Amino acid sequence: MGIHVIKIPDIGEGIAEVELALWHVNVGDTVLEDQPLADVMTDKATVEIPSPVAGTVIARGGDVGNFLAVGSELIRLQVEGAGNQKTDAQENAMAEQIAPAVTPNSTTGGTTGITERLSRSDDGSQDTVPVAHQPAEHPLASPAVRKRASDLGIELRFMHGTGPAGRILHEDLDTYLQGRGGTTAARAGYIERNNEDPVPVIGLRRKIAQKMQEAKRHIPHFSYVEEIDVTELEELRAQLNRKWSEQRGRLTVLPLLARAMAIALRDFPQINARFDDEAGVVTRYGAVHIGIATQSKAGLMVPVLRHAETRDLWSIGAEISRLAEAVRNGRAERDDLSGATITITSLGALGGIVTTPVINRPEVAIVGVNRIVERPMFRNGTVVARKLMNLSSSFDHRVVDGIDAAEFIQAVRVLLEQPAMLFVE
Repeated sequence: MGIHVIKIPDIGEGIAEVELALWHVNVGDTVLEDQPLADVMTDKATVEIPSPVAGTVIARGGDVGNFLAVGSELIRLQVEGAGNQKTDAQENAMAEQIAPAVTPNSTTGGTTGITERLSRSDDGSQDTVPVAHQPAEHPLASPAVRKRASDLGIELRFMHGTGPAGRILHEDLDTYLQGRGGTTAARAGYIERNNEDPVPVIGLRRKIAQKMQEAKRHIPHFSYVEEIDVTELEELRAQLNRKWSEQRGRLTVLPLLARAMAIALRDFPQINARFDDEAGVVTRYGAVHIGIATQSKAGLMVPVLRHAETRDLWSIGAEISRLAEAVRNGRAERDDLSGATITITSLGALGGIVTTPVINRPEVAIVGVNRIVERPMFRNGTVVARKLMNLSSSFDHRVVDGIDAAEFIQAVRVLLEQPAMLFVE
């Protein structure tokens, strides 16, 4: 048997270190060739690192949230044959001492599950330091146990199951309740809860926090909100979907808004721009690369709809769908997540009445979509029901004047309220 060490690969673009975003394997697991070992994150993308060989995990090189230098050790496998690491008595002893178990009372640390961190002692030898785990994010339990726990107000991730592979059983719930002083008689909604859940700000969440902090620190935001009558727009969208949805796909509001923005930006190049405030240079773009703020399980990401100015409604809709699916499945490429010149953000039906979106630095503008509501309006002296939607947009006041922002949004409003103009050149 030998030891095979897998190191952080050179991902390119001058990247010197990466952040450990997710472990796919634990110490003691058997892995196959090409099986994913871990996800690492750079400033631009998340990269999945597969195993080049088959073997058994004997040590992991860090915790989720740690930064590792390119070329440093990611993981150690015990493999058939010689491996790529010398196997002297010291290393064999180290491998035998690694135990794939964590004591039940271990409640601190920066990762979930079993982790072994590699470290070097003063004499150059390698040791392993067990790192404790946090409560399990996905505890094993049957649907019946989960429902009973929910009715009783018990959070399963704070429990230790006695069933196979740590599965939580009804007996574990009974034991837990007895330890709580017989709270079965209390109504579930009134059970006292004293749990605290520390959540490390790591991975994508840390990147989001840093970007938002930098945007608010550097950019003097101002917001502009306008109400838009989208009755005709919604009628047109319904007609287009009835006629073309099977052949070209269904349209949402976003492709229509993206098309309106691409047209309006022809007259407002100062808004389709990026500001390098360190160099003191504003770059205006002819190409309209629209970032589409997209929620994923890991957090908010902004894939880029490239060259919106060249696309029709269905091409825009298809590309937005592709980007959203790639983000939600964790398969977005590096090029999908960079290069936006302006951003759209939308919470769909949860869009509220007004929002104050944060600009995606170094861009200088972001357009926020609020929900569509039906309200009474006066038209030609008569009260009628109309579908209304607010656009809540933010701009960088260092390079965009208030009058320019207002005129840009008004140009978008005219195109959306008279949607035939979207097809006229």
